[in-house]
Amino acid sequence: MRKLLTRIKESIFIKKLVYTVIGAISYPGLAIINKLQVNGMEKLKELPRQNVLFVSNHQTYFAEVICFLHIFCAVSWRKKNKLGIPYYLLWPYTRIQFVSAAETMKKNLLSKIFALAGSIMIKRVWVDESKETRKGLDPSDTRKITRALDKNWVITFPQGTTTPFVPGRKGTALIIKLNKPVVVPVVIDGFSKAFDKKGLRLMQKGTKLSVTFKDPMQINFDDSTEKILEDIMDAIEQSKKFKPVTEQPVS
Repeated sequence: MRKLLTRIKESIFIKKLVYTVIGAISYPGLAIINKLQVNGMEKLKELPRQNVLFVSNHQTYFAEVICFLHIFCAVSWRKKNKLGIPYYLLWPYTRIQFVSAAETMKKNLLSKIFALAGSIMIKRVWVDESKETRKGLDPSDTRKITRALDKNWVITFPQGTTTPFVPGRKGTALIIKLNKPVVVPVVIDGFSKAFDKKGLRLMQKGTKLSVTFKDPMQINFDDSTEKILEDIMDAIEQSKKFKPVTEQPVS
């Protein structure tokens, strides 16, 4: 049974079917009911087809991942600055995987189906009180991400939470030091306003959704994990210097 489930998960046909169905359902919420603006989309054509790691801030569980899938599929059909008519869903590009918490992807039937789109399920390294229980990643999780980078583009969210401006987690820096991928920082905005926390239910219409792909980072892989992580958090605009200053009440 386990082998059968693995074959289903790795089936290109199943993956394309999941992309097509999820893409068709989600497209109106991204590009019609709300307004999606993609910056730097043209840069994606210059990237190699493997060992590319996209690092991004995180606002919902699923909406921005689904949006990335749309964008990458559109780029594979030579679109340069917008999704346009989603005929790319007829034959979607599927050499994409995304890092996600195992408990999130196993919560219900919908999340299990979405996992077939390319989830790399890893164990959380923190408990509910946001205290780290161990450093870095589990070795088996590291191997999963390494195997994924060998053949695919991989999306990860260094903060591991939808709460803005929290510290990033060292596991991302460890993966970068180990695999030396092309690292593309991404900044997203508007998703927490338009969707619920899961990113599956519309909460507000007419919201501007923005996705900005920056130039690949120039990383010294000999730097410490702390330095690499610091550079990543700056690149995705989630470090302290980007945090809005809260006005203090006048006494």
